[in-house]
Amino acid sequence: MAKNKAPGTKGRPMDDHDIARYRATLEARLAALAEEDDLGREGRKVVELDQQSVGRLSHMDALQNQAMARAQGVRRAQEVKRIEAALARIEAGDFGYCTECGDAIGPERLAVDPTLPRCVSCTRG
Repeated sequence: MAKNKAPGTKGRPMDDHDIARYRATLEARLAALAEEDDLGREGRKVVELDQQSVGRLSHMDALQNQAMARAQGVRRAQEVKRIEAALARIEAGDFGYCTECGDAIGPERLAVDPTLPRCVSCTRG
């Protein structure tokens, strides 16, 4: 982790305390996503077509809820991948640096979303 000289808080280089704080934030979000995924599992189950117990409109509502639950699951999976990539950059000592140009990512940007892999310039293109 010696490379992490990217700006930390208050303009100083990022230190082990900053890295530990980002790691804890990322790991906590990863745990929260796993819990949300467990809770959303019921909503993604196959909707049974039983006209006796569920009317047509209720069935349509159930299908819509299922589609929304699946979409949320996809979004959670994408966020998990971004978090895992950020944790891998921490392990490699590359966290806080743009994956394209190698410049430091601003601390304000990382404070908003520590999973961001690129600086503002590279994001804008």
